Amino acid sequence: MSAALEEYCGSIFWNASYLQRPDPDLPICVERTVLVWLPLAFLWLCAPWGFTTLCKKPAKAPLSKLYICKQVVAGLLLLTAIAELPLTLAEDYGPSSDSTAQKHPVVLYANPVLFAVSWVVVMLCQECVRRRPRSVDSGSLFMFWLLQVLCAVFQFQTLLRDALNKEEIDDLPRFCLFYISNGLQLIALVLSAIADVSPEVKIISQTNPEAKATFLSRITFSWFNSMLIKGFKRPLVQEDMWDLNEKDSTQTICREFEDIMAKELKKAHSRLQKKQNKRKTKNDHQSGLAKGVSQDVLVMEEMGKKKEKKKKKKKDSESDYPNSWLVPTIAKTFKGVLLETALYKLIQDILAFASPQFLKLMISFTQDKTSHAWTGYLYAVLLLVVAFLQSVILQQYYNRCLILGIKVRVALMAAVYKKALVVSNDSRKESTAGEIVNLISADAQRFNKVTNVLHLLWSYPLQIALAIAFLWIELGPSVLAGLLVMVLMVPINGWLATKSRGFQVENMKFKDTRMKIVNDILNGIKVLKYYAWESSFEAQVQEIREKELKVMRKFAYLSSVSTFIFSCAPAIVSLATFAVFVSVSPDNILDAEKAFTSISLFNILRLPLTMLPELISIMVQTTVSKKRLEKFLSGDDLDTMSVTRDDSHSAAVSMTDGTYAWERDTEPVLKNVSLDIKPGRLVAVVGAVGSGKTSLISALLGELHSLRGRINIKGSVAYVPQQAWIQNTTLKDNILFGSNLDEEHYLSVVDACALGPDLDLLPGRDQTEIGVKGINLSGGQKQRVSLARAVYSSADVYLLDDPLSAVDSHVGKHLFERVIGPKGLLKDKTRILVTHGISFLPYVDEIIVLVNGVVSEVGSYDGLRASKGAFSEFLETYGKDESNNADARKASAQESDYEQIDTLPEGLEPQADDSLEDIVSSTLKRENSLRHSQRHSKRNGSVRVRKNSSVRSKKDSGDKKGQRLIEKEAMETGRVKFSVYLQYMRSMGWCFVTWSFLFYFIQNVAIIGQNLWLSDWTDDSVEYFNTTYPAHIRDMRIGVFGALGLAQGFLVFFGTILIADGSISASRTLHTNLLSNILKAPMVFFDTTPSGRIVNRFAKDIFTVDEMIPMSFRSWIFSILGVLGTLFVICLATPIFIAVVVPMAVVYYFVQRFYVPTSRQLRRLDSVSRSPIYSHFGETISGLSVIRAYGHQQRFLKQNEDTIDQNLKSVYPWFVSNRWLAMRLECLGNLVVFFAALFAVISRDSLNSGLVGLSISYALSMTQILNWLVRMTSELETNIVAVERVREYAEIKNEAPWITSNRPPDDWPTAGNIRFDNYKVRYRPELELILHGITCDIASTEKIGIVGRTGAGKSSLTNCLFRIIEASEGRILIDGIDISTLGLHDLRSRLTIIPQDPVLFSGTLRMNLDPFEKSSDEEIWTVLELAHLKDYVRGLPTGLQHEVSEGGENLSVGQRQLLCLARALLRKSRILILDEATAAVDLETDDLIQNTLRTEFSHCTVLTIAHRLSTILDSSRVMVLDFGQIVEFDSPSVLLNNKQGHFYMHIQVVGVLNPEFAQIL
Repeated sequence: MSAALEEYCGSIFWNASYLQRPDPDLPICVERTVLVWLPLAFLWLCAPWGFTTLCKKPAKAPLSKLYICKQVVAGLLLLTAIAELPLTLAEDYGPSSDSTAQKHPVVLYANPVLFAVSWVVVMLCQECVRRRPRSVDSGSLFMFWLLQVLCAVFQFQTLLRDALNKEEIDDLPRFCLFYISNGLQLIALVLSAIADVSPEVKIISQTNPEAKATFLSRITFSWFNSMLIKGFKRPLVQEDMWDLNEKDSTQTICREFEDIMAKELKKAHSRLQKKQNKRKTKNDHQSGLAKGVSQDVLVMEEMGKKKEKKKKKKKDSESDYPNSWLVPTIAKTFKGVLLETALYKLIQDILAFASPQFLKLMISFTQDKTSHAWTGYLYAVLLLVVAFLQSVILQQYYNRCLILGIKVRVALMAAVYKKALVVSNDSRKESTAGEIVNLISADAQRFNKVTNVLHLLWSYPLQIALAIAFLWIELGPSVLAGLLVMVLMVPINGWLATKSRGFQVENMKFKDTRMKIVNDILNGIKVLKYYAWESSFEAQVQEIREKELKVMRKFAYLSSVSTFIFSCAPAIVSLATFAVFVSVSPDNILDAEKAFTSISLFNILRLPLTMLPELISIMVQTTVSKKRLEKFLSGDDLDTMSVTRDDSHSAAVSMTDGTYAWERDTEPVLKNVSLDIKPGRLVAVVGAVGSGKTSLISALLGELHSLRGRINIKGSVAYVPQQAWIQNTTLKDNILFGSNLDEEHYLSVVDACALGPDLDLLPGRDQTEIGVKGINLSGGQKQRVSLARAVYSSADVYLLDDPLSAVDSHVGKHLFERVIGPKGLLKDKTRILVTHGISFLPYVDEIIVLVNGVVSEVGSYDGLRASKGAFSEFLETYGKDESNNADARKASAQESDYEQIDTLPEGLEPQADDSLEDIVSSTLKRENSLRHSQRHSKRNGSVRVRKNSSVRSKKDSGDKKGQRLIEKEAMETGRVKFSVYLQYMRSMGWCFVTWSFLFYFIQNVAIIGQNLWLSDWTDDSVEYFNTTYPAHIRDMRIGVFGALGLAQGFLVFFGTILIADGSISASRTLHTNLLSNILKAPMVFFDTTPSGRIVNRFAKDIFTVDEMIPMSFRSWIFSILGVLGTLFVICLATPIFIAVVVPMAVVYYFVQRFYVPTSRQLRRLDSVSRSPIYSHFGETISGLSVIRAYGHQQRFLKQNEDTIDQNLKSVYPWFVSNRWLAMRLECLGNLVVFFAALFAVISRDSLNSGLVGLSISYALSMTQILNWLVRMTSELETNIVAVERVREYAEIKNEAPWITSNRPPDDWPTAGNIRFDNYKVRYRPELELILHGITCDIASTEKIGIVGRTGAGKSSLTNCLFRIIEASEGRILIDGIDISTLGLHDLRSRLTIIPQDPVLFSGTLRMNLDPFEKSSDEEIWTVLELAHLKDYVRGLPTGLQHEVSEGGENLSVGQRQLLCLARALLRKSRILILDEATAAVDLETDDLIQNTLRTEFSHCTVLTIAHRLSTILDSSRVMVLDFGQIVEFDSPSVLLNNKQGHFYMHIQVVGVLNPEFAQIL
């Protein structure tokens, strides 16, 4: 080979003597062959990839100046190459040539040809880049030019040196051609590094600078600088986020994923089918055999079968869905990125082992004083180059892995969302709303995590194998001793991890229980305040918290043990290895080369061995998520064919012989129903509760499982559900619901649905944002918005599920007349109306009567009345009660001209199911199925506010103040104040902080001591060269080395335990302060703060304080001491290094300060933009039937994609910002390695090899420690924000003290006299009065009814008695004592209220009645009997210990209301307030309550806020409020005789509706 090359070059190919001199050089032949072929080979290998675009149709890219310059330079290079060929030919064969002279070697002919062809290839490649869409440069061309220039350097200096030595130029033409060519190549290199930005890319790059990033910019992430500069100047906001690349958008990711998923699912279904068929055949075969078996044997086998059945059932349920298709789907969708990242990881792993080899060469260089200095400099440069390459490749690997992880998460989230829109009831029953939200939050996140570490599954074993191989080369079999120690630590770590996981699970249980109670407290905070029960609930939470902290302490101690093992590991491993090595044979002497190379190899080994068990557990967790996702995503879809849309039918809606069930295996709810409804008819559906009215509507919507029959609907459908579903968007968007705006039609709909007066009251009119679940609208308003949405949609068929039940009777009349009835907006449409309102029935075209899911009668009102069937029975039962009560249901809230002011301008009292902003999953986690919670959820919002006398007129609706009900959550910006860190350390206790820091510091000193000892030990190899190594010195070396190693472990152990104790103390303090302060906060705080925010403080922020901060704090101390230790050792070895440390520290500081503001803000934006994903998801699930009915699935899918994209806009930059920082820090770390090596070379005469080894091996770990330090600083700063957020709520202004020195007598109030004395009140100091000087006397045992339209101040009056709102002026006296002088608990515990919403807490029934356990069981059974619940509670398996689920979900609304009555009976106070207490119950329950009230509270003073007028007609007196003043106050008979009075007018509105009611009066 060598001879052939020498002939080809015409000169010697290789001679080692070239390098064995102070000024080394390479032979000419190497420069003309190897160094020419290397870059050209790279070019030719890469070219085919580029040429693919030449075959395609070219992109319309104009010829840019830069492109022309590049082609001109390549053209000139082509000319120089071509020029060299005739020159050589002329010299060899020209007229002036000497025929006897030796001809030029082949290389001078071959190289110009090679170059000429290559320059043509380059020109073609440059054309390919121009044609490639949105391409700005070529990475491979840049690499080629860089290689070309670097390889030409050798020839460059050879020619120059030759000319200088000879003082003349031998071959002038070639000399000139080479330097011209070299200059052009340099120009080409510079040009290839500049972006060639086309006009199209220029436009894109304005919203996404990555589009115009060059190859260099991409590998160093410099294109991200502009974002960092912006973030450094001012806090970033969502609007600053760049647009996503098309390939990274949700839509693109999902399209690919779903196509592959469909194919894989199909395969999985067929696999499942085969499996089931096999099982079926097997079972048939067995049953066939069994027929012949004797009877006794069968009986014997029966027992065993039962057991097997249980097992089998479990097994079947696990495998009765298609499985093992999700992982292949992900792998196939993202195979390109997976292969790319695998390649990066492989290269990086190999490079990682190059550094220890260079370290070995460096040490041998310092030991061998005869070697030339240039070898040392070469090793230093190579160390730098390898480190730089490793950094670039590692960061590219991380970046791609993280983005891949996010893409997998996005694909899964979108797939789950899409599935949720079409999922059948059977599948929906399997997963509650909370579980489905968990699929997109927890399970998708787990896949995201696993994708990031996927390649480590093969990379770690590879690293372990390579490390062992290299260690074997260094130390021979002794390496097995160290390896054995490492392997022994794996099961110990595994055992510790299992134990820890057990503690974690236990801890999560306590956390869940605590959060459940906190949720309950927040949902029922008003009741807690009314009943003065805060301290009981505080004690409950604190008791659970103490258990939680106890488990946390165990967990922390266990972690300390694993930290101890982890700290001792490197010392013990190296001790075992070195001890065996020197003990095996006296010839084995540990020298610096062996010692430090081994230590850097052991350091590489440490991570894989520690992380492998962790990796396996991540995999196991992901398997669980995989199963859950596969089960949900492969569930059955809703049968879209159950409702046909054939327009040729004559009937608008027809159902033929329909039998329908909610789920496949349940009893049918509709049986043999046949209907034919003609177009344009108004059909009422009536029947008793549970007769199947709602089921009929659901069947028509295709929501039920069809067992038999057909349904056809002609045209489009609009649907108004019984429980209005309102989106968290503006009122206008709720009505438009995705349709285009037609102003005229819109205004007529708003007017017809009686929303006009409400708009005047809302701060931003129809642009007012409606809160989650319609929080700032009353029940009636929600229902009217829901109806307006249907009317605006202009559909052909309207399905109205009892929309009039939630509105006031006069508003119901208005809606019927203007919208639904024969003269309403919908008069020409087909309407199916489910109703309980008998007064509307005479005006409908047809009535369908349902009894137990069967149509019993169909006909007109008069016809059905005459037939004396089920309908006339229905009229009998409901007619009397309804006419007396139901139609007068909301008479108290009536207003002239149908004005309804159930809105919430300022002083708001939100309903119990408040908006949960961040932790949607906890809100949606319901034990019962979704349908159950929908059935039982409250009908009416309890939002009631005064009608402000200065109601905003239409004119100033432009003033958008208050348009947002709830202000955006205060998001901190800028650096976290130092006082927050101080507060946390104060909560920990200064003693813990100081001692733990001291232990860590001494541990670091021990590490340095141990390494210096090792360095000293390696010098023995020089001292005892060629002599026997004394055993006592050997033992001393091993002993001290081991002792220092163990000392490190113990110091860390004690330090960690101290930090653990301190952090638990901090957790306890912060949580206690937060809880006690939240419970003492005034009611107005809960009204204006979504409970989600408060829950977030107790959940996420306290979790951060408990678990994240201690970890970050510990890691931060470790890292800062590690960095200082490293710098100390390097400076000790080479003091000149101090000169470099200072500028590097300055650079480091600025990079860190420059990066942190942006990173922190991006993190915050990520959290803020993630909440809407979960909110929108939860909202969609609760409104599924509405979305499906209107056919808006596509629009909601698009909205989901947009919401995810908004979040991705801050997630991607956050990843890039981390890579940007890592790249710069790694470069700094690489420079530390370079300078440590460089100074070792410079001062090698004064250094021993041990110190050089120590210095460089420390420097090699610098990159990692620096990276870690910045990450920990940033993480600590991010996490400490939790302390800031907890502190914010722990410092809220409290309400008045619970107990004061002025305490009332024990039996107060004895009589129950109440006196209001010029009482004025306002919700907040800046608002207007809501009660204007109320003055009245209420005598003992009087029964007072309070009426007045919505916003008149009824609820405010009762709130004042409990001092929920404090007086602005005047006073209230109860039995002569001014209530403002008493403590709140003394006052509230002596009064009793039965609130409008029956609020129950999760816990036992007994706890709900008597949380302080003051009453005996007998007393409780007595009150239960009076409340008509005794039989029910007796029938429960656990009686009084029966567990009430969250919000009382497992009891009916009526039962809850009766429990509240029992609660009131148990308190035995002399004053009782009923706040519309029977609004939500049926007539029967209402009757029970009224009877008990009359008998049991006859000796009490009772104030009743009337809802059904019949409840107050037997009052002693009636108080009529209007605009916060008493306008009438007398007995009902007197008030009814005053024909001009307010009370009479209230009654009249109902009377007009119901002649029978007027007669009763």
